[in-house]
Amino acid sequence: MKKLIISIGILALIYFAATIIVPPYIESQRNPVKISPPYSVSADAQALYDRLDFISDLHCDALLWGRDLTKRGTRGHVDFPRMREANVALEMFTIVSKSPAGQNMQSNSAEAFDNITPLTIAKGESPANWFSLINRTLSQSQNLADFIEEEEGKAILVKNKSDLQKLIEARKTDPSIIGGMLGIEGAHALEGDLENLDRVYQAGVRMIGLTHFFDNELGGSAHGQSQAGLTDFGKEVVRKMNELGIFVDLAHCSPTIVDDVLAMTTKPVIVSHTGVRAVLDSQRNLSDYQIEKIAENRGIIGIAFFDEAIGVPELPNIIASIKHIRDLVGIEHVALGSDYDGSVAVPFDITGFPLLVEGMLKAGFSEQEIKAVMGENVKRFFLQNLN
Repeated sequence: MKKLIISIGILALIYFAATIIVPPYIESQRNPVKISPPYSVSADAQALYDRLDFISDLHCDALLWGRDLTKRGTRGHVDFPRMREANVALEMFTIVSKSPAGQNMQSNSAEAFDNITPLTIAKGESPANWFSLINRTLSQSQNLADFIEEEEGKAILVKNKSDLQKLIEARKTDPSIIGGMLGIEGAHALEGDLENLDRVYQAGVRMIGLTHFFDNELGGSAHGQSQAGLTDFGKEVVRKMNELGIFVDLAHCSPTIVDDVLAMTTKPVIVSHTGVRAVLDSQRNLSDYQIEKIAENRGIIGIAFFDEAIGVPELPNIIASIKHIRDLVGIEHVALGSDYDGSVAVPFDITGFPLLVEGMLKAGFSEQEIKAVMGENVKRFFLQNLN
């Protein structure tokens, strides 16, 4: 019995040490920054950046890694202090609950080993989260709520139009006040149960990507095996999302799902993080036809920052992708959708946002167009469409 107790104690110590060492190591390997801060831009670009009233990003997976977002991190891409340094008003924090081993842009099986399971265990999360996608999702939602509560009024969880208006008004006198919204990357998190849509709504989720890297109960992924459209369950989910006021995110969806959603949705859609095929011809990215249909829907498109979506060199291609959408359907439909902390290498962390302003200035964008892309479009979109 004594040996058994000692063995259990040793295993507990090993597990405790692993929860401290393993998640930070994995995150540092999965989310590198190609150019480390600090970043510098021209005086003109910095002056314009300093005049921006509202800066926003539509996609960040920082909640996945178990980092305390109220503290400035030495790894990853986003946290509250770095948001404040970059004067970012609003970040969409997206929840990843499952990721297939061997994840790739071409074809992934829903049955592949799930990379998030060992990470969940290594983070020391409750055993209730180890094998439950919905529990992982609700846990990450609660984590953001807790981080915001710790800020004691310096951060706002935006769940409705009133919350957003409160954020906008508060920042007029205190620009250190920041906002966070909750999204889900992949509706497999609902586990095929429509009642779970109500649960995530109550938890504050206001955007859901219907698929991620594999097919699920709602239909086909752009990187899945079926390339199918919406299932009957998928159509139920979209209808109820429209009723509740949860935005449909079409990132990672099969072309057939994109068509199906645009044919039935009663609300404007979001593509939270993507590239465009005119800049990088990938099944990950939007065709001109899709961009035009999304614009007809009054939707908004966030341009991602990583090379699998926009190619290399990243910064010029980010600007080229923004320019392509502007020229095709108008500046009002394009925004930033970094995919920060999403197991991607990025050219700069969130404090490098002034580099985007400099890039757009060099490309001939007007100040009003730059303001629109950097956040005014997102502010207008949510003011018009949040409940």
